[in-house]
Amino acid sequence: MSITQCPTCLTEHAWSWTEAFDKFGFDDGDGLVMTHVVVQALRKAGYAVTAEPWGWHNVTITSIRRRQVQQIPECANLGYDDPRDYLPKEIIKLLDEAFPQSGEVMP
Repeated sequence: MSITQCPTCLTEHAWSWTEAFDKFGFDDGDGLVMTHVVVQALRKAGYAVTAEPWGWHNVTITSIRRRQVQQIPECANLGYDDPRDYLPKEIIKLLDEAFPQSGEVMP
């Protein structure tokens, strides 16, 4: 899990990039939501990314495209399936490296 200090309460939060794809991630949106940081990492790597509000307070990644090709398969049950089961290995590797276990990530 990556570690980020909340800029409001200064408490450290442990989180995983997979939560950016999970409808119930980041304590169902009640915690420190870091979807925007995952989106930035993907965009920096050349992907076009869409993240959308889901419910009252959570934001999830709903689309990742490279050269107009969707990287999230249609069969993925977005918000519920584990993204490690449907994302291309290249994206999983990229996100694992960007958000290492016990690595500090700025909000």
